[in-house]
Amino acid sequence: MKCPFCSEFEDKVIDSRLSRDGIEIRRRRECLGCERRFTTYERIEEVPVMLIKKDGRREVFSRDKVRSGILKACEKREISINVIEAFLDELERDLKETGEKEIPSHVIGEKVMAMLYKLDGIAYVRFASVYREFKDVNDFVSELKSLPAKP
Repeated sequence: MKCPFCSEFEDKVIDSRLSRDGIEIRRRRECLGCERRFTTYERIEEVPVMLIKKDGRREVFSRDKVRSGILKACEKREISINVIEAFLDELERDLKETGEKEIPSHVIGEKVMAMLYKLDGIAYVRFASVYREFKDVNDFVSELKSLPAKP
């Protein structure tokens, strides 16, 4: 590690500890050249998951964009934000566990639709209308007919 004060490359680590959130290590170092102390942080380099959109464009997966779409679909419905956040946590974990660097966007869309289908029929149809690009009322009607009747 290059000393920020004298540019010496030799130093020693005096103290190491995990940060509060546990995702990085804080190290106190002492330069062997000028004997001044400085702090460095070490964290895992995360490779972002890229989505392959319907038109072939690629963009970085954004939890915020998915959350926004779900919240719009769930507007004025009795769905807890905690349920949505838990789903988003699970979705991100699943995406990272695949080990794939690029994932078709329809994979995420289908997972969101499956979750909404279990939670709330109205939210499901709202999301599906945008995701599946319904062109007219007939598309809505056919989607509604595919929903099973609630007991």
